[in-house]
Amino acid sequence: MVKRTSLEGDACPIARSLDAIGDWWSLLIIRDAFLGVRRFSAFQRSLGMAKNILTVRLRALVDRGILATEPASDGSSYRDYVLTAKGRGLFPILVALRQWSEEFDAHPEEIATVLVDRAHRRPVRKLVLYADDGTPLAPEETSLAPR
Repeated sequence: MVKRTSLEGDACPIARSLDAIGDWWSLLIIRDAFLGVRRFSAFQRSLGMAKNILTVRLRALVDRGILATEPASDGSSYRDYVLTAKGRGLFPILVALRQWSEEFDAHPEEIATVLVDRAHRRPVRKLVLYADDGTPLAPEETSLAPR
């Protein structure tokens, strides 16, 4: 097995983030956690992952503080996986990925769901970055500056 290079100490925050969230399996686990999946067997059923791969990914997400385990809510001896505050902080990233796919996917009509707010059942607006003064920002209107 080839060991993955760690980006944890990289100066780039995007690289560090990728080191923390791992790979596409990890993002799909996080997506399912936002959808209410809590049990190992439910993650496996939803994702169709091999048990050994799921075990490694869940352990890494717990070790990185993105998921936590707690006693099962039904009182059984099982453990539930729940998003931590750090894990819930990934929500805008998942929304951005979803919205990017909805806009640029070759077959957006095949996307089975739309993200809506629960209170009004209306589609969520596209994420926009804003300057400190409230004006929307395009990529060319941003740059990196030293701390």
